[in-house]
Amino acid sequence: MGASRSSGTTDALGPDEEPDEPGRADGQGGPGGPDGQGASSVPLDSGAGAGSGADSGAELLAALLDGMDAALCAFDAGGTVTHWNREAERILGWSAQEAVGRKGFAGWAVRRADAHEVQGRLMAAMDAPGRQVHEFALLRKDGSRVLVRTQSARVLGAGGKPAGVYCAFSEVHAQIDLERAIALSEALLEDVSWGVVLVDVDLRPTVVNAYAARALGGSRTGLLGRPLGELVVQGVEELEAALAHVLAEGAPGAPAEFWVTLRTAEGERRRCWRSGFLRLASPLTEEPVPLGVGWMFRDVTARKLAQQEADRLRFRTGQLHRAARTVSECEDPMEAATSLLDFALAGFADHVLLDLMEGERLVRTAATPADAPGPCLLVAGGSIPVRYGPGHPALQAVERTGSVRTSAGVGAADPEGAAAWAAERRWPRDAAHALSTVLRSRGRTLGVLTFLRAANRTAFERPDTAYAETVAARVAGAVDLARAVGPGAGE
Repeated sequence: MGASRSSGTTDALGPDEEPDEPGRADGQGGPGGPDGQGASSVPLDSGAGAGSGADSGAELLAALLDGMDAALCAFDAGGTVTHWNREAERILGWSAQEAVGRKGFAGWAVRRADAHEVQGRLMAAMDAPGRQVHEFALLRKDGSRVLVRTQSARVLGAGGKPAGVYCAFSEVHAQIDLERAIALSEALLEDVSWGVVLVDVDLRPTVVNAYAARALGGSRTGLLGRPLGELVVQGVEELEAALAHVLAEGAPGAPAEFWVTLRTAEGERRRCWRSGFLRLASPLTEEPVPLGVGWMFRDVTARKLAQQEADRLRFRTGQLHRAARTVSECEDPMEAATSLLDFALAGFADHVLLDLMEGERLVRTAATPADAPGPCLLVAGGSIPVRYGPGHPALQAVERTGSVRTSAGVGAADPEGAAAWAAERRWPRDAAHALSTVLRSRGRTLGVLTFLRAANRTAFERPDTAYAETVAARVAGAVDLARAVGPGAGE
């Protein structure tokens, strides 16, 4: 709201405050203030004998009123305008010099037909405690009309009797915009279908809605002020970097996706959050001062996993299709088997071992290089029996006539421990995850196919088992064909 200046004593107006001698200053109507600038006032007290202290109070009141964000005017008990600030001048176009000292709004700020009703409703605040809220159509100086929402309250004198009314008003559309903004912020911070977190300049949560609290694994109050690193085990660096970028440069043009690992009571879980960011700045300063970041996100883990699985299935189907075309051109069935394994390895595993049954023993027939990536090749110089110990995954696959998955487990984090685990099973030293599946054709077990992954890759899962069994079925057909046509690479 704007401010007020006068040459005499000016008293602050409030719902329950008034100068000692309430009354209308009829002799001081008209333009107020010797400088002829800014908003003016006609004091409700005559201010006789006012000295420099009164002048200081008047200047202070003028500064306070001129610094307000809402329009303000005041009336004495007789309905004469005593105060008019700069925001009132901005909205209606009437200056303080033109407004102060006028009797009511009739004929200048309100149409004459509406003046009696408007004035009556405003001055009715003198007879009622508290604030009265009304909406009026006021006139601008250019003749146009503007709908305003007013809050009026009585001003009491020292004796407790009503001495006047003050009225704060703003344009209805501005008030509605403010109410909508407040309603929107409150709705966002309730239980909506996406997470909302307000982060301060230190990148710590200050407000968390219910969705975000569930996603972060805590309560709405328990998460406040805690560093994100206490909540997110992996991926917090990328998230904090994005928040810091928004603080410094502004919001990115498109949402971003972050894979994070959360620490929860049930253990660690990996989630994907599709996130958008807004830089928050104070509206009360001339230059935007960052208050923090508004972070909005949705958990899209299920959709991302389904998309990844679809992409993986599409790629593997394409690999099998290309392998089938290549195998159809191979004259030697064992060459067809190793070619098929080369296609199967792409994006699936780091090593593959082909062990075929000779009597009661498994014999190493083909394998990829143990010390470096390379194609699957038949073992040079003849087949070599493998010395698998009891309970070996390959032997278990033969016994169960199915597939067996295994991993180095805790030892995979220790290179030496993982190497010892692999060496004990007669596998390459970098192997940390294994999937052994039996080779079956025409109702007979022909051998075992073992895929191996290094420690930097994830363990084999159920979808991987289905793919390995599909590959094993095709390899078993090639091996069976090699044995059926006579002695060859498979014997």
